[in-house]
Amino acid sequence: MVKKKFYITTAIDYVNAKPHCGHAFEKTLADALARYKRLQGYDVFFLTGVDENAQKNVEAAQKAGVPVKEFIDRNAGFFIELCKKLNISYDDFIRTTAKEHIIVVQRIIKKLIVHGDIYKSVYKGLYCIGCETYYTEKDLVNGKCPEHNTEPELREEEAYFFKLSKYKKELLKIIPKYVIPDSRKNEIISRVKKELNDICISRKGAKWGIDFPTDKDYKIWVWIDALINYISGLKNKEKKFWPADVHVVGKGINWFHAVIWPAILLSAGYKLPKELFVHGYLNIGGKKMSKSLGNALDPLELLEKYPSDSVRYSLLKCSIFDDSDYSEEILINRHNNELANKLGNLISRVSTLAETHGLKKTQNKLIKKLKIKEIESYINDYQFDKALSEIFAFIDQCNLYIQNKKPWEAGTKNKQEILYELSDSIKAIAILLYPFIPETSEKIAKQFNFNINYKEINKPLAIKPIKKSEILFKKIEINNKTEEKDKKENINKPEYNHKGKLMLKETVGVLSEGIATMNTINYNEWEKLDLRVGQIIKVEEIEGAGKLYKLEIDLGKHLGKRVICAGIKQHYKKDQLKNKKIILFTNLAPRIIKGIESKGMILAAVNEDESRIILISPEKDIELGSKIR
Repeated sequence: MVKKKFYITTAIDYVNAKPHCGHAFEKTLADALARYKRLQGYDVFFLTGVDENAQKNVEAAQKAGVPVKEFIDRNAGFFIELCKKLNISYDDFIRTTAKEHIIVVQRIIKKLIVHGDIYKSVYKGLYCIGCETYYTEKDLVNGKCPEHNTEPELREEEAYFFKLSKYKKELLKIIPKYVIPDSRKNEIISRVKKELNDICISRKGAKWGIDFPTDKDYKIWVWIDALINYISGLKNKEKKFWPADVHVVGKGINWFHAVIWPAILLSAGYKLPKELFVHGYLNIGGKKMSKSLGNALDPLELLEKYPSDSVRYSLLKCSIFDDSDYSEEILINRHNNELANKLGNLISRVSTLAETHGLKKTQNKLIKKLKIKEIESYINDYQFDKALSEIFAFIDQCNLYIQNKKPWEAGTKNKQEILYELSDSIKAIAILLYPFIPETSEKIAKQFNFNINYKEINKPLAIKPIKKSEILFKKIEINNKTEEKDKKENINKPEYNHKGKLMLKETVGVLSEGIATMNTINYNEWEKLDLRVGQIIKVEEIEGAGKLYKLEIDLGKHLGKRVICAGIKQHYKKDQLKNKKIILFTNLAPRIIKGIESKGMILAAVNEDESRIILISPEKDIELGSKIR
């Protein structure tokens, strides 16, 4: 059976500077859709790349004092590196200085000439170098380019024009079925109805770019050159994959793709692309993220610090069609609160219990709560943020299910069947998450013994040995400001470890590493806390840690021994701590501190200015491991 084809593209990026997170956002959106279509069995071609012929690239190179070709090669390398580190599964990466691209561009311009849609005239207008396009006075905002907030310069030159106005009626028929979402569609229709002028498609005297095929004194306007990459990038696969199924672009270049591109294709005799998916911007403090505005967040730096899947997930949870703020703090919060606390916690608990108890095949009733049709609908409508929210709603259901069923307790019946339902549900979760966080999904698939294939969602999980998982998403240490915000936003949202016990993240206030005091909580939460009597049996210094001790604590014959790091060095000497009985929070998620896995926090009393800390001890002798009620 011949596979259905699916051709998807991103916009190609100027290489006048390194990429910012807006570029990463668009590439991740397109990659998620490409991976989803492959999962469904489509024969996918995914094209991305860079625009190397723009005049702004030349000006940036001159400003940097670097030869243009050297400058472009270097910066193109940053975009290729971004795709690699972001795990973008493109099929080809186009660079518009490539000979095969130049040949296709000139061939299509000749078609426009033959069709009688090119003529020569004099043009006078306001030109924005950043956009590489002309504007009218009414297009400006306070006399400045709406995209770059700069005053355009007045230019007058003899040039070649394309008869864009000729295609007004056809465009008004095309756009309603072509542009997504409605808000972007309506703004384009309104603009076309008001006025549609012919456009200048050449630049006289430019020394960089593609020669106009019939007049070597001119270079082809970069936007015509750039749009044609969607055909030239297919090379020998043009017949198979054209027309594009979807172009993924930002709202700032909606006009070029919604109006100019279809008109060129109509003139040249090409089939039209099916959909134009126009996404919103990522903002920094409410302002568009832009290299020219100087407020760009470097995704390569983020990818050096954080896992690729965490960056991808944090981007895909942004509003897709509207503008939304993005920052490193937002990335950290989404990593910690959703990937680590929800998904990572579920995988850890189920895999640990499955390794101990095994699985027994049964009907998976839990998976009926997974709204696959809604998820598919969201993805097909490019609402990836909503699809992810729906998937994570099911992850919440799974965490609640394991908590209610308590398969870790000795008296629980059918624990193998319970763990089978959870493991089979994890299979569905991982497959649905694959387009968004592929590396994590592959790890889960290997651990739970299934293949990443869309058809596998409805197939029962094969029973094979499951090993306890490594920590999928280690908590990211954050500064005090971010940590305090995290506490306020997530107060009273309990999390549970693989034994079903509450992991205290919001219900205790961390005064320093390994020490906790109680914030306000309700009685139901108190019942979920697991505080035990322990005894410090070993105290060690930690190299490079001025406030911390490494403590080994005995919790009795049933709970055994564990290691924690505690910030009490300024308040207790070693000999004061040896053999001291304390109260330990035992159901905290492990935390890596100075390379040591710390498994708990000691309960302490602290004065108002936090200058004095006293560890809480039982008044009389009591068995180690005894529970505090």
